Amino acid sequence: MAYRLITQVVVIGSRVLGRAFAEAYKQAAASSQYQRAQAKAGNVGPSGRASLASGMTLDEACKILNVKPPQGGKADMEDVMGRFKRLFDANNPEKGGSFYLQSKIVRARERIEAEVGPMMEKAEQEAEVKAGWSPKIYKDR
Repeated sequence: MAYRLITQVVVIGSRVLGRAFAEAYKQAAASSQYQRAQAKAGNVGPSGRASLASGMTLDEACKILNVKPPQGGKADMEDVMGRFKRLFDANNPEKGGSFYLQSKIVRARERIEAEVGPMMEKAEQEAEVKAGWSPKIYKDR
């Protein structure tokens, strides 16, 4: 009688573990597929690691701050910073705001900066190269 009980426990336990393993595999595959789709759609660019670390896409960051997505790597950073400051101050926990919303606002700004930053640096370097280097020459009298 005891062997029958032990056999049932082993069989049921192996079913539970098998189902858990299969579900974990399905979730991992779905997550991987979602990340590939986001990368293909352009939501994960040169700052893909920032997106994965914060868990926020560029589109979501733009919606939080209510700004237009960067077009060709260019964004109006003054507008982004202005909206960031206004929303950050409006959600100050000391004034009855929400720390959670404040942190989402910070992450949205960081995500946009991570996307636009390298593009802005590259544009500045290209402008500097295009303008050329003209040293100041002093003549001795």
